[in-house]
Amino acid sequence: MLGRKAKSTIDSLIGISTTIEGNLNFKGGLRIDGHVKGNVIAESDQDSMLVISEQAKVEGEVRVAHLVVNGEIVGPVFSSELLELQPKARITGDVHYKALEMHGGALVCGKLTHEQVGEPMLKLAMSNT
Repeated sequence: MLGRKAKSTIDSLIGISTTIEGNLNFKGGLRIDGHVKGNVIAESDQDSMLVISEQAKVEGEVRVAHLVVNGEIVGPVFSSELLELQPKARITGDVHYKALEMHGGALVCGKLTHEQVGEPMLKLAMSNT
């Protein structure tokens, strides 16, 4: 997918009934179903994947290579590889991305900034409903 050789896997889970207050640093893959009040930042020298599920909310900065959002983020977002915005994604804050896949229904209240020199890669996937 988009020239990536290895697909990231989810190593850790923050459950739906969990609330974390404070910054979260991780490597590999992370899925958030709960609520994080703090920055969520992946190690920059490795492949990383973050999934924000439909029930999840992150209040803080998010920095990761591959980001899949179907929940809510309040804060700036930095995706160094692929940003996937699912139909129930809600982002309030500026978004910086290399490649973007945005489904119908996803909302971004902020500025979208493409971070790659050359032609932007924008893929819109519209639902058939």
